[in-house]
Amino acid sequence: MNDYIEIQDNYDRGNSGLLSGASFLTGVMTRVYLWMTAALFLTAGAAFLTVSSPTLLSLIFGNSVAIWVLFIAELGLVMGVSAGINSLSPRTATLLFLLYAIINGLTLSVIFFAYELGTIAQAFAASALTFGAMSIFGITTKKDLSGLGGILFMALIGLIIASVINAFWANSTMDAIITYAGVFLFVGLTAYDTQKIKTMTSAVEYSNDVAMSRKVAILGALTLYLDFINLFLYILRLFGRRR
Repeated sequence: MNDYIEIQDNYDRGNSGLLSGASFLTGVMTRVYLWMTAALFLTAGAAFLTVSSPTLLSLIFGNSVAIWVLFIAELGLVMGVSAGINSLSPRTATLLFLLYAIINGLTLSVIFFAYELGTIAQAFAASALTFGAMSIFGITTKKDLSGLGGILFMALIGLIIASVINAFWANSTMDAIITYAGVFLFVGLTAYDTQKIKTMTSAVEYSNDVAMSRKVAILGALTLYLDFINLFLYILRLFGRRR
């Protein structure tokens, strides 16, 4: 992976003059989706490796300390990349993002014990189709979605609070409401975040700043990765409820 990043660095330096004009947005968005896809593959690989290894399973889920360490590491990595993107080098931001994807795969491996493999595959396919449609909408729509930012953020806070409350209440009706709300929320966030990445890309288009364009791509990939993972988990819960 380090070799691939180094090749990308060399390619960017050798083609910095191409990072302008009509192809700029296409180039950055292509990187966003490529890095996001790479992260999803790493997450899936880490999850499969975990469920296939009794040693890893025992190490991760055998005690609560390991789970908390992984959760804290995930939170720290997301906050570190998001908040420190301006001070981090593109290489460092990329490596931290990919590390987060691997750790996320370790914790998400638990879904293979909670759901049938067929249900997981169906939920993933539905998530991919939904995500793709909304992301395309976010790029192509002429409507300004920035006004939805505050609404979606407050909805996310409300969803988190409701999920915490229902973790203790364990009400099936509330669980169903949270599941459907989560699906709709991350459908909206996918379109909103895609357009936001497009706007960020436009802001650096004329600076010809290769490093910044790569940072935008990594931050965009992380954002859409999180949207996809959460959308997938809520759709998986939805499919699981039906069974």
